[in-house]
Amino acid sequence: MPDTNDLHDTVPQVGRVEWIGLAPEKQAPIEAVESATVDVGTGLVGDHHATIGQASQRQVTFIQSEHLPVIASLCDLESVDPTLLRRNVVISGINLLSLKKQRFAIGDAIFEGTGPCAPCSLMEQNLGPGGYQAMRGHGGLTAIVLQAGTIKLGDSIQVTD
Repeated sequence: MPDTNDLHDTVPQVGRVEWIGLAPEKQAPIEAVESATVDVGTGLVGDHHATIGQASQRQVTFIQSEHLPVIASLCDLESVDPTLLRRNVVISGINLLSLKKQRFAIGDAIFEGTGPCAPCSLMEQNLGPGGYQAMRGHGGLTAIVLQAGTIKLGDSIQVTD
């Protein structure tokens, strides 16, 4: 029988980038893009979280595509537009929580998962009453950038050695 510590560190799934968004300023509308440049120590170029000189653990935010219908259901909505969730990257096919404390590659960029991405109070405004609670446990993952590069729609996401 496998040891649970080994299982915790083994991520055989390969994910896929489904959507990318940038907010040029805090609370500005998210702009969907087909690709983004990623800088070490800051994040996605053109996003307000990418502040030079800031040692943030939240340089890039990810949310799982499979959670969008759950969030919509909890908010009594037919669907949820990713721009409302204020995350940078929507991914599918891999459990985001499995990327916490892991190094993973998207395109030629390398990230390290730093922790869960907690919802903010804007979720009440963007999703309606209960939006904040709907996002709890489904808010995604924060990450730092270890290697610069470019990410684009359709890129694979997989754990690196």
